Amino acid sequence: MEVVYERCCGMDVHGKTVVACLRTPGEKGRRRGEVRTFGTTTAELLQLSDWLTEAGCTHVAMESTGVYWRPVHNILEGTFEVLLINAQHIKAVPGRKTDVKDSEWIAELLEHGLLKASFIPPQPIRELRELTRYRKTLIQERARESHRLCKILESANIKLGNVASHVTGVSGRQMLRALAAGERDGAVLAELAKGTLRKKRDALAPALTGRFTEHHGFLVEQILAHIEFLEQAIAGCDARIEVHTRPFATVIEQVTTVPGIARRGAESILAETGTDMSQFPSAAHLASWACICPGNDQSAGKRRSGKTRRGNPWLRAVLIECAWAAARTKGTYLAALYSRIARRRGAKKAIVAVAHSILVAIYHMLRDGTVYHDLGPAHFDSLAQDRLTRYHVRRLEELGHAVTLAPIPEVA
Repeated sequence: MEVVYERCCGMDVHGKTVVACLRTPGEKGRRRGEVRTFGTTTAELLQLSDWLTEAGCTHVAMESTGVYWRPVHNILEGTFEVLLINAQHIKAVPGRKTDVKDSEWIAELLEHGLLKASFIPPQPIRELRELTRYRKTLIQERARESHRLCKILESANIKLGNVASHVTGVSGRQMLRALAAGERDGAVLAELAKGTLRKKRDALAPALTGRFTEHHGFLVEQILAHIEFLEQAIAGCDARIEVHTRPFATVIEQVTTVPGIARRGAESILAETGTDMSQFPSAAHLASWACICPGNDQSAGKRRSGKTRRGNPWLRAVLIECAWAAARTKGTYLAALYSRIARRRGAKKAIVAVAHSILVAIYHMLRDGTVYHDLGPAHFDSLAQDRLTRYHVRRLEELGHAVTLAPIPEVA
């Protein structure tokens, strides 16, 4: 096979060691492979970089094994062309399951140009990605703590959640702290309600009367303290993300013009895709990379499963959330798309289709530097007016009506 990269290196990366196989030209036109093992401390990775530099290496490939590839990438980035490879694309050949043989196999594939690099965003986007993912984790933990609080209240015969929409709201927290402090009179606790919740004081009094003990009070205090800590951490992440996204302020404003996407959603989407759409040849490539499109499984002329593949879970989650919000908007193309598909295929498939349309729109907006242009709720009706007319005429005739159609005269 043709040699594409004359001097290249394949690496098998682990938590403590990196096995590197350097492929270089040998005698009489043969290829020579040299294997060395390095540690993963910064000093040893610098030795690896120096060895590759002295050998004239230009390209380096390694598997995307958890987070172990990141220290290696941090050292080699900018000096070599680093290819991060999906492990599924280079499944082990029988008899090649050792660290040395893995590195040799990766190096051989690389030198012949048979490896496809995964998308690695630039450093500012990587930092933003870590911040948005950590913020999402904190929000999920806050939700888990709220669920724990509701379970504690149920075990104490406190039915606050049946009356108040948010148990951890301002009114709910004051009532819970009063319970933990020893107050047991439901009427007194109901008077702590604020805002519109005061209208429900008659229902709050019996809901706050139960078998709340000192044990429950201790747990409630701990959970409320943890929720407040998480809220402070989320606020800190929001402030840090705001600083990181200042260079992308215009891009975020563009993305938020899409129905269903607010600022936080735009930040999370851009943290996963980046702002440079030249990484993806087309919108279809971006949708395929995000695995937010139908799967491709066809054999013998028959299409089998169209199930979406497992892709980036962080990007998929935020797109689905935005799609649900867009499906509930009034008078928009995305809401019409959801209604059109949900009638035939169900809500879950329809929401994935809406998420796909959102991602495609974002691709074109970022590539062309434009804002979102809504096609309107009547877009699908305008695509096949004759077919829709025949359908509705036939349905009316089936119901026993004689139908005569006449065009509406245009108003001057």
